[in-house]
Amino acid sequence: MSVHDNVRKEYGKIALELYGESVLTETISPENMSENVGYTFEELAMAPEGANMGLGCGNPHRKAQIQPGEIVLDLGSGAGLDCFIAGKIVGRRGHAIGVDMTPEMLSRARTIAKENKIRNVEFRLGEIENLPVADNTADVCISNCVINMSDNKLRVYKEIFRALKPGGRISICDIVIMKELTKEMQEDEAMHSC
Repeated sequence: MSVHDNVRKEYGKIALELYGESVLTETISPENMSENVGYTFEELAMAPEGANMGLGCGNPHRKAQIQPGEIVLDLGSGAGLDCFIAGKIVGRRGHAIGVDMTPEMLSRARTIAKENKIRNVEFRLGEIENLPVADNTADVCISNCVINMSDNKLRVYKEIFRALKPGGRISICDIVIMKELTKEMQEDEAMHSC
């Protein structure tokens, strides 16, 4: 099974979990998990119910400096937490585009957007190595704990560069290791989906 297939399978299962349930642990809520990795209460309040699944490893909004009217591209948007926050910040004249390769996550995010009548946020099916956006589209690219799951990171960064407008910026939260993984860990398919 490829890395993409494994991630798609695992995150498809996560997307089907009931709203409000913690998918990571039974003892901490998605809200508490997100606060623990750097989101403020005010930021989390910008996102509709069900968008926060507590899956991030940081807060890309802290350094993104998103401004009203900008176009934001979110890699691996999941249920839409970061897109919905970005959508509130950019306002009606701005736009947030979430890209995710998991149909179940996209369905969940699109349903949340529709139920909440959010029109400046959209979600597209695609892989972060082949972004479904035109050249020079985004002012800002954000990502939260997703690039680490790609087995072709160079391609991801080339796609980010292509998708950004001249002078565009990125804000990425991710997991980085400082030593070599054991052979057993490298071959464990579950390691690719956090």
